[in-house]
Amino acid sequence: MLCLGIETSCDETAVALVEDGRKIRSNLILSQIERHQKFGGVVPELAARCHLEVISQLVAEALRQPGVLPREVDLVAATYGPGLIGGLLVGLSMAKALSLAWQVPFVGVNHVEGHIYANFLAHPELEPPLVCLTVSGGHTQLIYMAEHGTYELLGQTRDDAAGEAFDKVARVLGLGYPGGPFIDRLAQTGQPNLTLVQHDALAGTYDFSFSGIKTAVVNLVHHLRQKGEAVPVADLAASFQRQVVTVLADRVFRAVEAKKVKTLAVSGGVAANSQLRSFFSAEAARRGIQFFAPPPVLCTDNAGMIAACGYFRYLKKGASSLALPAAPRLRLD
Repeated sequence: MLCLGIETSCDETAVALVEDGRKIRSNLILSQIERHQKFGGVVPELAARCHLEVISQLVAEALRQPGVLPREVDLVAATYGPGLIGGLLVGLSMAKALSLAWQVPFVGVNHVEGHIYANFLAHPELEPPLVCLTVSGGHTQLIYMAEHGTYELLGQTRDDAAGEAFDKVARVLGLGYPGGPFIDRLAQTGQPNLTLVQHDALAGTYDFSFSGIKTAVVNLVHHLRQKGEAVPVADLAASFQRQVVTVLADRVFRAVEAKKVKTLAVSGGVAANSQLRSFFSAEAARRGIQFFAPPPVLCTDNAGMIAACGYFRYLKKGASSLALPAAPRLRLD
């Protein structure tokens, strides 16, 4: 079964063609980072217009590359939430139009659920049950996946998502956008010797909070600059990154133990962070747990994960209604 996937929830316009939920036939991503960099973050109205400009060409190219004709596509899937309403509407409208024109079923996909399925594309041997940490600029959620399409939300951020905190810290340190890659590279040259937050208020839970550590960095930088002292940028980056990874790992490995699973996966843009991957991999090996992470190209928003998720969702629950609305604050069910 060939599924065409469309992802437009934020600032990447993406279209992919996936076979049987596992094999990528094409996976196109057009990033808008350069258009948003001067604003220090994503401008929703601009993002929606950019999606609209290129979505038709990307659909045509996603079919052209593997030499697939429209009549050979069996299913169309698109993100319908959560995300920015303007972008969601562009992708969702295109998917519904293709469903009607090609007379094939349409499936709406939860963006967070899609991120989980990036691992199923990268690792054909992967099967549930598993615990997955989805961690990105907009989401930080710890999920137990009992089987395909069955999820339990164990914990989530109560304020900033981890990736959002990376972006804000990078901005105050004078780095670029998006902040994650800049901090990751800079942290490798610094020493994680600064204690930014003394107390973890959510210790013992599966929830996360990154507002405190972000604010601690901001306050320290402002304090040093007011005194005319040098800001240890590399050490701050290393210390911030270490504390974020430590908090994530604490919740994740307690959840793995509580759920008695032997499989751990990570997904989302922050899953590309080198320290997170190395720490999680080493700790999982120490505990005798299989650890899975997608390659970096599948960590960021992409349509391959949406097509893969759409395939498995269709097998379990059938087609979605063409009346399905965009849902910017969609929860994982």
